[in-house]
Amino acid sequence: MGRLDGKIAVITGATSGIGLRTAEIFVAEGAKIVVAGRRAPEGEALAKKLGAACVFRQTDVTQEDQMQALIGTAIDRFGRIDCLFNNAGGPAQTGGIEGLEVTRFDAAMATLLRSVMLGMKHVSPHMRKQGSGSIINNGSIAGRLAGFSSSIVYGAAKAAVIHLTKCVAMELGESGIRVNSISPGVIATGIFGKALGLSVEAAEKTPAVMAELARTAQPIQRAGLPEDIAYAAVFLASDESSFVNGNDLVVDGGMTGGRNWTPQQQGLAAARKAFDGG
Repeated sequence: MGRLDGKIAVITGATSGIGLRTAEIFVAEGAKIVVAGRRAPEGEALAKKLGAACVFRQTDVTQEDQMQALIGTAIDRFGRIDCLFNNAGGPAQTGGIEGLEVTRFDAAMATLLRSVMLGMKHVSPHMRKQGSGSIINNGSIAGRLAGFSSSIVYGAAKAAVIHLTKCVAMELGESGIRVNSISPGVIATGIFGKALGLSVEAAEKTPAVMAELARTAQPIQRAGLPEDIAYAAVFLASDESSFVNGNDLVVDGGMTGGRNWTPQQQGLAAARKAFDGG
């Protein structure tokens, strides 16, 4: 018996990384899913791999009509929708405030923030009618603390996602709909390569490199994996979390908990040595 038996879910940004792994795990846990992404070949390949439990719809999540149609696909195909995982995202312009370009700023906000708003806007009437549902938004530790992203725009957008999640949770909770976010730490996916200007094809080859670079960045001595976020999403989509609403679930191996123990102890030892020398 799966943890999501009988559940119908929509997952955006499902053609790679966290979204793809979440799609695989949701189906393994018993859900039927509609997955969305801009890259049709990858989306169709995923749907073929997962079989009758998965439907792919090519979607630009920044466009309201396409997001509305995506939600409609789940209703038309499966008759209801129990979970929406607003996972789609992407990198934003790097550099300081003086060099930001307005068009690139607006494009990033559309992908990272507007898409989340659109998903919640168009799924909520269906969930209200059912009297139940779980909306999960992909946040980031960069939205909780400055300096955890290569882009200040990305951090600002994710901070808005986390707060928008809480605001909507206060509204929709009264209708039996839970709204929560997940804030990943360093997860070994291609997004870091994309942020540094690599092509999509090249960036998708970088997770192993990223995993090694981030291995000691947090107390848990490995980088995060897409399944770490996927299983957090399973929890929030399942009835196990029926009293969890308006929460931002941080999945970062302890990165934002404080200073790592070993560097702190090394600093203390260096201070003692300096004092003794004085």
